[in-house]
Amino acid sequence: MEEHVGQLWDRLITRAASRRHPEAAVTLEQASRCAGILFRALGGDGGLRVEAANATAHGARRSWLQRIGGSNRKVELSWRDEQALRLPSVIDVFPRAGLNRDLYLWLAALASQAGNEGWSDWFVQSQFLTRQVLRDYPGLGTRYRRLVTAHLEQRPEAHRIPADQAKQERAIRDALLRPGSRDWLPEARHAPQPVLLWLHPTPPIAFSGSSNQDADDAGERQGNSKNLDDQRRRTAERTEMPRQDRGLVTIRMENILTWGEFAKVDRGLEENEDLDQAADAAEAMEQFDVTRDGKSVSSRLRFDLDLPSQSCDDQCIGEGILLPEWDYRSQRLQPDHCRVQPMVAADSLPCELPARLRLIAARLRAQFQALAPARTWHRGQQDGTEIDLEAYLRFSGERAAGQSVAGDRLYREMRCGARDLACLLLADLSLSTDAWVNDQARVIDVIRDTLFLFAETLGATGDRFAMYGFSSRRRDPVRFHQLKSFDERCDARVRSRIHNIKPGYYTRMGTAIRHATNLLGEQPAGRRLLLLLTDGKPNDLDKYEGRYGIEDTRHAIRQARDLGLQPFCVTVDRYAGEYLPHLFGSGGFVVIRKPSQLPRELPVLYARLTA
Repeated sequence: MEEHVGQLWDRLITRAASRRHPEAAVTLEQASRCAGILFRALGGDGGLRVEAANATAHGARRSWLQRIGGSNRKVELSWRDEQALRLPSVIDVFPRAGLNRDLYLWLAALASQAGNEGWSDWFVQSQFLTRQVLRDYPGLGTRYRRLVTAHLEQRPEAHRIPADQAKQERAIRDALLRPGSRDWLPEARHAPQPVLLWLHPTPPIAFSGSSNQDADDAGERQGNSKNLDDQRRRTAERTEMPRQDRGLVTIRMENILTWGEFAKVDRGLEENEDLDQAADAAEAMEQFDVTRDGKSVSSRLRFDLDLPSQSCDDQCIGEGILLPEWDYRSQRLQPDHCRVQPMVAADSLPCELPARLRLIAARLRAQFQALAPARTWHRGQQDGTEIDLEAYLRFSGERAAGQSVAGDRLYREMRCGARDLACLLLADLSLSTDAWVNDQARVIDVIRDTLFLFAETLGATGDRFAMYGFSSRRRDPVRFHQLKSFDERCDARVRSRIHNIKPGYYTRMGTAIRHATNLLGEQPAGRRLLLLLTDGKPNDLDKYEGRYGIEDTRHAIRQARDLGLQPFCVTVDRYAGEYLPHLFGSGGFVVIRKPSQLPRELPVLYARLTA
């Protein structure tokens, strides 16, 4: 009974203290696409992702109901950093969904004019950004005025709060109504109520990586892992490793029933229940304390990430090729930074096309034979298999008329035409391709069938083409698997190499594209198409994760275009719309919504690209 009454009381107080409108809520998932497009269209950094912002304490005065209910301590505000544009995960502050959606778009427009650096005066800078957006994009003025009117109705009235806070509130109201009219924000005992139409005054520094030593250790300590369901970026701070020899009682009694003290999670867990319990606790935590003790664990899980033995691995070709890598922070190419190791399947037995694909392959070959250049008569030749009657009659008539004409080019010959085209297909063979598409096939199985059908189809067109796969384990080596070179025929040995592909390691995409660019650039064709087949974004064990890998890949693609190549990406990643426009441009990629359709879709896409 007591528990039931407590639940009713908590529900009553929470509802009375809440100023939210869940019936009109708009989520970031619903608005992220439009907000991201607007952010980039107004000049925002195209390399930034759109992610959910974590709630931070605002320090403003709360009502007595909110203090009783323990609510409204934190608020989700917006900001941008080097990695992402961070917007609230849910906006439900206004009673109409249209206003909540407008707030997403306004915050994206405001962030497009802001830099990554911190602000010395948040109050003045917010007014400056607002004036800049309204001046450069006057079409947003109507939306801004609607938002200001709705927001001012929710802010505290000056005559109901202490005098010092009333001065602050009047200054904020003037700044919202007339941006640029106030030069300073009066001081008060408490922080002002959050201004939802402005960016975060003191954005938290997200813990977005580790030191080089951490990255090296990560490669050697691989165990079970579990992704958190939400996409919020947690803040973190470095702390000392808790001592483990502090006597019989090692933790404070008030923390016995919480996970807030310390959890050593860098270990191989034999029980998945423990890992699930730690992940559930982590989802409820807003800040992590991170430490490093440098000690080896007593037990460890090892799996695919260890390099296979030479007896079962592909055969290396040569000692490797050194290639540069782009560092977007210093805006320079690091020479000889990565090593590409060409490889080919060793002792692969010739095989035929799988039976399940033969009917589809025959249908595609019949369709694509129309792309093959037809055999035509080449007239007016100096030598040939037959006399060119038209040329001979014209020669005889001109000679009979007394004209001096040369008696050459009187033959014709049947020749097969040729398209001035070369294509290189580069397939992502990273560990992520081991994921299951459905109950029958994995991503790597779909890629294998796609390569089979692509090779059979292009064999019918007569176009010059090559196929390679790649994966990486840090910058040395980037494994580059030769499936078919430009000089090889598509035969049973090539099909055997395709049959033997398997998930590899990680996706150092920029390096693989640079090497593929060099191979394709050697071809004398007038049109050179570089097709990238992938299931995810660039990543690796080291700093290549995140913005660094995105910018290096973008630089490699720009280099390929500068050399006259035509890069195009085919992906099955459902989140590709967040980063591929920045890499390939709006028309430089296509997303296959159902991976199982990829084998049939890719040849058709090739026909459109080369028509």
